[in-house]
Amino acid sequence: MAFLALAGFALVTGLNLYLGGEESGVRYSGEADVRSEFTLTDHTGRQVTQADYSDRWQLVFFGFTHCPDVCPTTLAYMASVLDRLGGNADRVAPIFITVDPARDTVPVMAEYVSAFHPRLIGLTGSEAQTAEAARNFRTWFERSDDASAPDGYFMAHAGHIYLMRPDGAFEAVYQEGGQSSEALAEEIRKKI
Repeated sequence: MAFLALAGFALVTGLNLYLGGEESGVRYSGEADVRSEFTLTDHTGRQVTQADYSDRWQLVFFGFTHCPDVCPTTLAYMASVLDRLGGNADRVAPIFITVDPARDTVPVMAEYVSAFHPRLIGLTGSEAQTAEAARNFRTWFERSDDASAPDGYFMAHAGHIYLMRPDGAFEAVYQEGGQSSEALAEEIRKKI
């Protein structure tokens, strides 16, 4: 029996070495297929695409205005990052894309983003436009019915903050609480 166990171990080890070594694990190549591609309406009522922000880096977060915790916390964090960027803040477009366009109309978005930072850009659109933007950023959201929630539902969504290059290509992803706003501002400053 010990011979069979030893033979099995040798076979697995040999295959592992043959297929790429003991530490091969998962192999990666290329870049993440996360793209800043969208056609939406900003909080001033102007239709925009990613091209409208091609002169700046983009700091992008998906959420909704009725969110009880993650969204306000993350947007306050983004505002702190902008403040800590100082003179470099004008090189960054801070974007909040709603995943609840039925409730997050242009006037609602205008009032909401102004509560966090004067530079924050709120984007909304049709359900199809929102879904397309989320697909391009490789993020997710879904409606969750709840009788105790405003209008009877919440929106479950990812809590990532994307840093996108001026050309719309993916640079990095962060999460509020993953590092201090000062540390994130410094990391962004080095990249831009």
